[in-house]
Amino acid sequence: MENAENPSSRPGPAFPAVPGTVIGLDIGGTKTRGVRFEDGVVVRDESVGSANVQNVSREAAAANLAELFSRIGGGRVDTVLAGAGGIDTDDDARALAALIEPHVPGAAVSVVHDSRLLLAAGRTSTGVAVIAGTGSAAWGKNAAGQEARAGGWGYLLGDEGSGYWLGREAVRHSLRRMNKGLEPDALTSALLDSCGLDDPNKLIALFHSPDTDRRYWAQRAGVVVQTADEGLEVSRQLLDQAGRDLAELAAQVLRQLGIPGPAILGSGLGMNVAALQSAFRTGLAAHGVTDVRVLDQDPVFGVPQIIAERG
Repeated sequence: MENAENPSSRPGPAFPAVPGTVIGLDIGGTKTRGVRFEDGVVVRDESVGSANVQNVSREAAAANLAELFSRIGGGRVDTVLAGAGGIDTDDDARALAALIEPHVPGAAVSVVHDSRLLLAAGRTSTGVAVIAGTGSAAWGKNAAGQEARAGGWGYLLGDEGSGYWLGREAVRHSLRRMNKGLEPDALTSALLDSCGLDDPNKLIALFHSPDTDRRYWAQRAGVVVQTADEGLEVSRQLLDQAGRDLAELAAQVLRQLGIPGPAILGSGLGMNVAALQSAFRTGLAAHGVTDVRVLDQDPVFGVPQIIAERG
């Protein structure tokens, strides 16, 4: 967990110095990160559990926000800007804002889809940002202020290229081998070890168990990355497919907006898995998109940029 007393763990000063006290929130499927800026200087940086009501109960979200604001709130707060997945309507935004507002009386609170944080953290106001984390989505904006998005439908309808998708595909691969009477390969063995199981058949019950959720299976993406790094072809193919699926989301948004780029890849998988990044670049090159960037600072640091653009 980062804080103001550990400056070496922070990204460099790549955001505008917005006056006053600003709290930025990045509310993901696994954790909620909050950063307090005072006149453009980071003074607190803390993380708690997820406050996304699409991933946890409203009660859990409220409790996690209360814990976070007990660490980074207090005193005068001028502005709070939160980015969260699943913010598809004004009602979604208002519902989350209502959980935040009691902790910052008098502050201007706004909520946006978390892909907007990525674009701003990529130091640009136009282009497309692609989330590759627990879920996946793409959002973009052109110089005329037009916006477009692709994906972000949630794990039951899409989330191709996401951590959840990779975890689910690892399960499907293991079950197909079991049905064919084949011995577990390296991916299945790693998956079983990660789940604490001794038989692929037990994956079926575990996958449908109320004790596992999309975050649990998104975390199994690590076994795909691990076995791909060890040279397993099927795992390499899964990462390649994930990268190409994410590239298709980005290309769709760029076409709709009529711009050539940039395309910015972010979130946990996007920022940390080289094989997925390579496949993403290759997929976009097939569409003639050459300005492709991997986010080099966490999305929450895009908050000052968004506020500065709003004036």
